[in-house]
Amino acid sequence: MTDTLFGGPALPPAYPERAAWGTAQKLRAWQAQAIEKYFAESPQDFLAVATPGAGKTTFALRVATELIDRGIVNRVTIVTPTDHLKRQWADAAARVGISIDPNFKNADGKHGRGFTGVAVTYAQVASKPILHRAKTEAARTLVILDEIHHGGDALSWGDGIREAFDPAVRRLSLTGTPFRSDTAAIPFVDYVQDRDGIRRSKADYTYGYGEALKDHVVRPVMFMAYSGQMRWRTSAGEEMAASLGAPVTKDITSQAWRTALNPAGEWIPSVLAAADQRLTQVRRSVPDAGGLVIATDHEDARAYAGQLKKITGESPTVILSDDAKASGKIEEFSAGGKRWMVAVRMVSEGVDVPRLAVGVYATSTATPLFFAQAVGRFVRARKRGETASVFLPSVPNLMALANQLELERDHALDRPDKDDADGFATEDAEMIEANREEKGSDTLEKMKFEALESQASFDRVLFDGGEFGTGGELGSEDEQDFLGIPGLLDAEQVSVLLRQRQAEQQTRRKRRNPDSSQPSTAAPVVDHRMLMDLRNELAKNVSAWSARSGMPHGMVHSELRRLCGGPAVAQANEGQLQERLKKLQDWFIGRK
Repeated sequence: MTDTLFGGPALPPAYPERAAWGTAQKLRAWQAQAIEKYFAESPQDFLAVATPGAGKTTFALRVATELIDRGIVNRVTIVTPTDHLKRQWADAAARVGISIDPNFKNADGKHGRGFTGVAVTYAQVASKPILHRAKTEAARTLVILDEIHHGGDALSWGDGIREAFDPAVRRLSLTGTPFRSDTAAIPFVDYVQDRDGIRRSKADYTYGYGEALKDHVVRPVMFMAYSGQMRWRTSAGEEMAASLGAPVTKDITSQAWRTALNPAGEWIPSVLAAADQRLTQVRRSVPDAGGLVIATDHEDARAYAGQLKKITGESPTVILSDDAKASGKIEEFSAGGKRWMVAVRMVSEGVDVPRLAVGVYATSTATPLFFAQAVGRFVRARKRGETASVFLPSVPNLMALANQLELERDHALDRPDKDDADGFATEDAEMIEANREEKGSDTLEKMKFEALESQASFDRVLFDGGEFGTGGELGSEDEQDFLGIPGLLDAEQVSVLLRQRQAEQQTRRKRRNPDSSQPSTAAPVVDHRMLMDLRNELAKNVSAWSARSGMPHGMVHSELRRLCGGPAVAQANEGQLQERLKKLQDWFIGRK
């Protein structure tokens, strides 16, 4: 057996980008093992679970070419979640000599001459399953079901896929995230009962993120968590305030989270500025590295794009669901060198841009499935040492998902309705809801409260199940320690460096606040109302100066702290806050 297994066409192991470091023109070990197992067993159904970025496309197309060469099949149907992925698969198939028509419509009846098969969406199949069944019966067909978990998105989808592809000679199912947030059965997937009596999906071959990370197939991901003070008004007219990530009720967490993501506040511009600073650091060693902001809806996406233009001086690429040119924009961004792309949350599986290295998770969607797919946009490694950084709000459920990145899950049926032991919230919407643009429901949710004010502060870094950093003000040395981590490091080097940076922070804090052996005098009583009023006044003045000067909020705070000294805004006393206000007033009237 050769390095390319059966001597087939040499598609890179991680199409559409070049192979990972050290694997050019060779199959990766997992791909070779999975292919060997496939042909040893020659099953009608085969489920391969491989982490995003591992090379599922190359694996599937190698199986397809071999089945065609052996005369086992003479037609290939590829089913994908999105229109963009149809084109992506067709381009990949062309590389290995298989002509796939991604423009086939149900109204066409037949695909064009010269094509070996078609690429269609799950929705397309579900709308006319009898048509696709007839096409499947008319030839010896291999069906490749990409991201097969979408087969359970709706009852009609699952029924339609079963009806259309039951006669197929072979079915090859692929997914990077085999679990779902509900208990809808996935078509053509076997379920085995475990010791607890719960039926779980059974993969024929599994290659998880942990294995891929050890093999340098995917990037290590650092999660940069940002907290801060939030203030909003409820529908009853009551003003509320909370620290993002504080141990509070679910409703308060949700509203504080939405306040943070409000484009009119300070939190999101500050985090975007920090993420852009991180991207600049990464581009020193990876010149074409790009960033992606995942927004909740179109309105927020456009607002975030405007803020990024102020920060970078460059208009980002904006991907909206109702834009007929969306696929072309994605391809242009992938092939170019622009810094940022902004897209609504449906981008989780619709974008395969290997140069994405920095992300901002600026959406309120928090299903385990969506989170895993969103993070998957940043993990594809092109050469050894590339790292990924994802900026996100410091809220408990996102922190838990980030800490469990390497956890392997199977799709479980028969879960009790109130069972949340696996991290699945019973109120999570199905993926079809999570990936669509919210319209009416988002409007109703936004009417429940009015975001008044948001301030950002650096919280911590999450990596490999550990947490690093002791928090810090925007622009502080504590934050810069982590934003300045080099862009080329392997997982072991990232762990060592994070521990080193944390130790340095702890040493600095001890120097700033040495333990005193002298008995302390009673501290004066702090007027919390006055402090809140001063912080609010400072925030408004910083916003005004930012609008006048074009300087991001975080940079204004950093400069004020440098000039006036003292701790973060949240820890500053009355005198320190007044000094910063005075400095801002000097700036406004032109004095230095």
